[in-house]
Amino acid sequence: MSAIAPDEVEALDAYSRTVVGVAERVGRSVANLRVLRRTRGGNMPAGAGSGVVLTPDGFLLTSAHVVAGHARRGRAQFTDGRDFSFEIAGSDPLSDLAVLRAAADDLVPAELGEADDLRVGQLVVAIGNPHGFAGSVTAGVVSALGRSLPARSGRVARVIDNLIQTDASLNPGNSGGALVDSAGRVVGVNTAVAGVGLGLAVPINGPTRRIIGSLMSEGRVRRAYLGIAGGVRPLPPQARERFGDGSCMEIVEVVEESPAERAGLRPEDLLVELDGRRVRTVGDLQQMMVAELIGATVPATVIRQGRTLELELVPVELVIS
Repeated sequence: MSAIAPDEVEALDAYSRTVVGVAERVGRSVANLRVLRRTRGGNMPAGAGSGVVLTPDGFLLTSAHVVAGHARRGRAQFTDGRDFSFEIAGSDPLSDLAVLRAAADDLVPAELGEADDLRVGQLVVAIGNPHGFAGSVTAGVVSALGRSLPARSGRVARVIDNLIQTDASLNPGNSGGALVDSAGRVVGVNTAVAGVGLGLAVPINGPTRRIIGSLMSEGRVRRAYLGIAGGVRPLPPQARERFGDGSCMEIVEVVEESPAERAGLRPEDLLVELDGRRVRTVGDLQQMMVAELIGATVPATVIRQGRTLELELVPVELVIS
């Protein structure tokens, strides 16, 4: 895309200048992905999507569902016509993020932003390859923040939280593409089209940066596991003097022979704190289940039938089968 001539700038309103500027800055960093699977007859198409360049030497970020299945390779094509083969460096279905490694050494990386700074109503631009049309740009606003989407890998289920909802038009092929703020920083990875005029994106923030780093360096994400399921419940009035207002997590299921059962946790217990941090939602607990807790002794504060108990848990590594 060519630069805007000086005499054309005046003809564009501020909104258009912003969108055009973002498209020119980030468009060259978004790839059209063609996922391939090897068969007896050769490589066959297995899917398509978009990817965002992370580093000049070939690392790209995309959605895990774009490269799901037995396909482990494909082609990444850019708007300048260059085409590179890629392989999957690591995939994490529980966050719907994957990192690819393309056979290139001079790509233009996109600048990652901070989704936690977004506000509802803020302008965002989606760049991707819907239906295979490379370099497509749509614009809209942040419609809502903090949305959730269920994710599953084998028998393990999890909730992807803090998703960005946008009304920027998204269609099949946009998944894995960039959601960009007005400064040209990638604040999300487009991950789903939930309905007409409703798009979702995985945020770029502290937790997802750690996931991306793990996928780049280790090819996987290690998570701690306790073996409980639960939901949000208001904190009982008698506990608010100590813990403050808000909610906690009510345990509704404890898996047999899990770290939670060995520690003495029971259904109907209210989990208030773990490792010295308040647990208000299931999402809070999920974010705490980092690799550093695997094998460590972790204090937990629970309320059981009005009594406050202090227990110790030893999380194990989550095994996805």
